Amino acid sequence: MIRIVDSRQAGRLLHRRALRLAQAERVVRPILDAVRRKGDKALLEYARRLDGLDRPSVKIPEEELRAAYARLNCAFRDAVRLASKNIRTFARMQLPRPGFRQLCRGLRAGQIVRPLDAVGAYVPSGRYPLPSTLMMTVIPAQVAGVRTICVATPRPAPEILGTAWVLKVTDVFQMGGAHAIAAFAYGTRTVPKVDRIVGPGNVYVTAAKKLLAGEVGIDFIAGPTETMIIAAEGEPALIAADMLAQAEHDADAAAILITTSRQLATAVAQQIEEQLEDLPTAAVARQAIQNNSAIIVVGSLEEAVDLANQYAPEHLSLPDSSLLDRVRHAGCIFIGPHSPEAAGDYAAGPNHVLPTGGAARLRGGLSAADFVKVIAVQEISAPALARLAPAITALARAEGLEAHARSVEARIRG
Repeated sequence: MIRIVDSRQAGRLLHRRALRLAQAERVVRPILDAVRRKGDKALLEYARRLDGLDRPSVKIPEEELRAAYARLNCAFRDAVRLASKNIRTFARMQLPRPGFRQLCRGLRAGQIVRPLDAVGAYVPSGRYPLPSTLMMTVIPAQVAGVRTICVATPRPAPEILGTAWVLKVTDVFQMGGAHAIAAFAYGTRTVPKVDRIVGPGNVYVTAAKKLLAGEVGIDFIAGPTETMIIAAEGEPALIAADMLAQAEHDADAAAILITTSRQLATAVAQQIEEQLEDLPTAAVARQAIQNNSAIIVVGSLEEAVDLANQYAPEHLSLPDSSLLDRVRHAGCIFIGPHSPEAAGDYAAGPNHVLPTGGAARLRGGLSAADFVKVIAVQEISAPALARLAPAITALARAEGLEAHARSVEARIRG
């Protein structure tokens, strides 16, 4: 059964286990090097051995995407269309805006926004096929205007291939793990080199992204998924259902409830046990509940939010919007009893590729802004440069950069 503890024990509980990447890095280094040196030859070897590839190329033919779409039932197609619409609408809201401003007479400055040329989306398909991750990674890139969007998935399920066809993405590759990340980072004859790789993956995917950061852009280093729920009251069955929805992802997942009510804590714990009885994913969820999850009883909702800010959870559920202003760190926030995390995972619109392991202290989830560059532009008239010259030359000479100062003075004298 899930642990029930008080706030004095919360510190140790909320101290995450370090993501053990060192061992995974030792495993993936030779894979990355092999793909860098041998290109498609190494990529095909790994894809055949690890991904079950049985075709002559990792590139999945368009006919296969079209055929997969034809096999999808109407309910799934409708779900993809609705989710895609909301994801696309939200992504448009996230894009930085170009614009210019007259900072002072003769000095015009602003920014232009340009998309990346190529991106690679990693879509896991091991324990579960994740067409939702395909939508969450591809659609923001499309909104940003990225011209080349590639998808890697190790075991391409019909739902993934059919969704790619709906989104008009045809550069889909059957490859996974570190060799897929290496192919995107270095490029091969078959797989385009990309500017950024996004999407979740296992520890080997994460280790490969970490090692190749700098060679290629990445979204973030992700650890096991996690959710935190704050509640003073509520329906125990719904709270338990939300916790299990997170726990079923992975045995390393964490589901934490913070409440001011010991009665609610006990009721939720009992509900978790009851719902585990007939949950098809109970074998995984029970491990996550027993090993990584807990219910923490605190003295006030304010204390609960303070704990949440310390933890910086990937998902944070609040009872209502009254606590929102106190939240400083979270990957995504869900407000009210009718905003389950599952809605955000699939169809609400905000992205479900989110920072874990405390990275929500530094950034939010994947967004359309991750697929563009914001480029500063400045235009200065001769009179404006003359007014700026004393400040420019004084600062340049203070830093010992005489040529900087002279480059301005030459224009003023001229």
